[in-house]
Amino acid sequence: MTLQNQKKKIAILGSTGSIGTQALDVIRQHSDLFEAHTLTAGSNAELLVQQAREFRPDSVVIANESKYSYISESLADLPIKVYAGTSAIGDVATLPSVDMVLTAMVGFAGLEPTVRALQARKPIALANKETLVVAGEVITRLALENRVPILPVDSEHSAIFQCLSGEQGNAIEKILLTASGGPFLHYNDADLMAVTPKQALSHPNWKMGAKITIDSASMMNKGFEMIEAKWLFGVSPESIEVVVHPESIIHSAVQFADGSVKAQLGVPDMRLPIQYALSYPSRLPLGGDRLDLFRLGSLHFLPADQQKFRCLALAYEAIRQGGTMPCILNAANEVANAAFRRGEINFQHIATVIERTMQQCAFTATPTLDTYFETDAEARRIAAGFCRADG
Repeated sequence: MTLQNQKKKIAILGSTGSIGTQALDVIRQHSDLFEAHTLTAGSNAELLVQQAREFRPDSVVIANESKYSYISESLADLPIKVYAGTSAIGDVATLPSVDMVLTAMVGFAGLEPTVRALQARKPIALANKETLVVAGEVITRLALENRVPILPVDSEHSAIFQCLSGEQGNAIEKILLTASGGPFLHYNDADLMAVTPKQALSHPNWKMGAKITIDSASMMNKGFEMIEAKWLFGVSPESIEVVVHPESIIHSAVQFADGSVKAQLGVPDMRLPIQYALSYPSRLPLGGDRLDLFRLGSLHFLPADQQKFRCLALAYEAIRQGGTMPCILNAANEVANAAFRRGEINFQHIATVIERTMQQCAFTATPTLDTYFETDAEARRIAAGFCRADG
């Protein structure tokens, strides 16, 4: 199948979230090339119904089974299959009629359907970073064994992917992974202790979901992206340098053995990396703002302060240890992130909860897929206990 002779049928896992809704905008702009074949959501039944009525997919899934009746009744006049439950998300990701799976679910929940899609030999447009953070070795092996690509959707990894285009055989000396620094770049420790969830949810450059916005503020998101880059591009953590770039214009860069640095630039718009993953290797027109270097004037770069943003340091420590430690890191972060959003712990305690969980949770150096699920559950229980103690 090529873009030239028929529509590419896309399964969007997480269609009601930030990435999912922007992916649908890409499909809306290129309805002659792409089809929203399958849409899934966690619990946002109202938006899922609206999307289904506009895009007329083959099937929809709502993970929250209590919303099944509402969706089924709301779509009863249309020939759309309706399913419910988390296992159904994996089921629709393996349908023979699906050409590509966009994994835009948030958190650990994206792991199992991604595994099943790879086993069914479906190309993956990966927006769920936790999948590679938790089980990078398993995921990359499955992709290799089943001979299917994993195309990055994160703006930073898409930038690296674009910089490496045409560079086959040329060794990477260093990856320059850019970070905006979030809303608290210039805060001191005392300021960070007083940060509120409302402040943390106000990102200066990007419009994202609540969980990832908090991760960006703590710089855990950049730690996750560093781990992702290790697996996607086959480099060591020591070869990945986080560079704070407040303007978010350079989305990342690659330095080669001769000292040359290639960077990808653009306005902060997630539709661009989403579209590139769906259309690769083609570049399609995309409506929206264009980068104006004259208006921009200047760009700024700062080192990442791992003492102030301890989550980033913990991510480097987790990937150095390997095994289940990144899984423990991710599970503890999901629990602590949610606890902070509920006002149960303060901002600085996110890193404290994660560090304590990494110290206490059982570690396995050579895990299986089942081990990851067991470790995730144990780490969540331990982290929840630390949140209650700190609250």
